[in-house]
Amino acid sequence: MQLPVDICVLLLSLVAPAVLYAMNNVTKQPVMVLTLGAAVLYIIPYIMSFIILHLLALQHWENIDPLFYVLAVFSFTCLVGLTNALEQDGYISGYMGFYLKKGEPHLSTAYAVMMNYWEGVIHFLLFLIIIHRMFRGKSYRSLALFWAGSSIAHQIVFIPGVVIGKYGSNIHPAFWRNTPFLLLPIWGAILLFSRERELPIIPADKIAVAQKRSLLYRPVDLILSLLLLGAMAFSVFRGVVALDCPLDTCFTYIYQYEPYLKDPVVFPRITMLVYLFYALPLLAAFIYGLRNPGCTWMLDWAIFFAGAIAQTQWCHIGGSLHSRTPFTYRVPTDKWSTVMILNGLYVALPILLAIRCRLSPTFFMPTVPEGQTSPEKKDN
Repeated sequence: MQLPVDICVLLLSLVAPAVLYAMNNVTKQPVMVLTLGAAVLYIIPYIMSFIILHLLALQHWENIDPLFYVLAVFSFTCLVGLTNALEQDGYISGYMGFYLKKGEPHLSTAYAVMMNYWEGVIHFLLFLIIIHRMFRGKSYRSLALFWAGSSIAHQIVFIPGVVIGKYGSNIHPAFWRNTPFLLLPIWGAILLFSRERELPIIPADKIAVAQKRSLLYRPVDLILSLLLLGAMAFSVFRGVVALDCPLDTCFTYIYQYEPYLKDPVVFPRITMLVYLFYALPLLAAFIYGLRNPGCTWMLDWAIFFAGAIAQTQWCHIGGSLHSRTPFTYRVPTDKWSTVMILNGLYVALPILLAIRCRLSPTFFMPTVPEGQTSPEKKDN
């Protein structure tokens, strides 16, 4: 009897805590930590997924999406991250102690703990659902794009934050095992974006009517556009705050609202700079896409962007409230509701935009040529 591939991957991933426990009790040198870490995180799960897939799960596997192997390996590492988060919060012990000392001490920070929760829960569920749909011939492009955006955003904050932050002078060889976690999602995103988009079949007449309506007559798009403008302003403001703007407004905000931006681990500061230099141009592009018909790229990029903002905001909000963050850098109690509302809106907006694009893609479909829907054209 053959097992479903997603069940096989789930069983494979459950081995991770046992492997971590053994690794924690046998490694004594930093180089050994890197060697065993690479074996645990890449080689072992790849070999096991290959064996499970080809011997237990499928008989005909010539046309397997290469993205599967990345997801299978990453699903294993998701539970590695979840194990670390649970140990840092005191729910378990004996799994990560030595690795944190001689491998990646920065994984004990509040930001890394929240990052590991996201990986161990959200990414892990995404992987199982994507793999399930992949081997049943169902569409998984949107879920995979959400994962790609989330993973890339995670790494472009995490890796620079470690290098230039508080732990930059205490980097061990094991830190460099994060490199594939940046490169493989980028490869996956390029692979997904290069594939033909899955466009729904919509009558040309309906597309023409929808695309003739101006933004003023599309209240949902108008509201989203205004909110995107607000998000752009908030991105610029927090970006200049992170760059130590001397204005009184910036000084007040960083000390009275989000002192987490001053945390010496610098993950929150890097997050704000990512918003300033990467999210800001995309927000402007989305306003353009909501105003001008036929921007089919909106259907993919909105989902990718939603994944990126959801992951970074989860880590940012969670890190600013977590007990591992020094009290002086946490959100002040009297400003808690204001900060949470602002950050909540910032993460909700991309998700709402992605849902809008997904549920009603007519406006973003390829523009109908002039006269194509006329009665004369139909008669011919």
